[in-house]
Amino acid sequence: PFRKRTPRATLPGTVGRRDMTTIWGRASSSNVMKLLFLCEELGIPVTRKDAGGSFGVTREAAYLAMNPMARVPTLEEADGFTLWESNTILRYLCATRGGEALHPAEPRARAAVEKWMDWQLAHLNEPMTTILFTLFRTPEPQRNLERLARAVAAAEEYWTIVEATLAGRDWLAGGAMTLADIALAPYLHRWLHFPVERRERPSLLAWHARLMGRPGFARHVAVPLA
Repeated sequence: PFRKRTPRATLPGTVGRRDMTTIWGRASSSNVMKLLFLCEELGIPVTRKDAGGSFGVTREAAYLAMNPMARVPTLEEADGFTLWESNTILRYLCATRGGEALHPAEPRARAAVEKWMDWQLAHLNEPMTTILFTLFRTPEPQRNLERLARAVAAAEEYWTIVEATLAGRDWLAGGAMTLADIALAPYLHRWLHFPVERRERPSLLAWHARLMGRPGFARHVAVPLA
């Protein structure tokens, strides 16, 4: 069961650690994955606590006080500050942990990054979630195959845009990896491993290979689908 948060000084292993950061959420959540990926990139010491899905917790009063949406992830800092919405948390961590290289301050460079973060939420997320839930969380006799086919078609259209963007470049928003790549990373890995028919995408495969060279991606994102 979910336990009430204890004062900072009494949390196990946190004596003297004012920078203690906790991420609430199950490791299989794409939105948790990208936060853990970023934390490794920035060298942020972090504790992850299971919540959501079969772990429950998110409907408990103490969790709802941190995140009224009852979803994951939620960021909790040692001083009691909490934050929800994964892409907002990505921005916040960059702003507070020296992540300007991943989230540049120059307005046009920042806009080039953030458009992909918004695009992921507004467009890519829906068909990718439908595919995941249909193939991995719905018993086969209950699957809506027409809805699945529509989702795969929509995802193909969106990944065509990404493929074209990556032609001739290594990263989505410039010459180096940014939050744009981190925000899309879990969806890329899933798309390349979903048991569906896909068009050949050499730029996506090369992008995935580059991401595999980042320890945070390899450890937290490039995991078997379940």
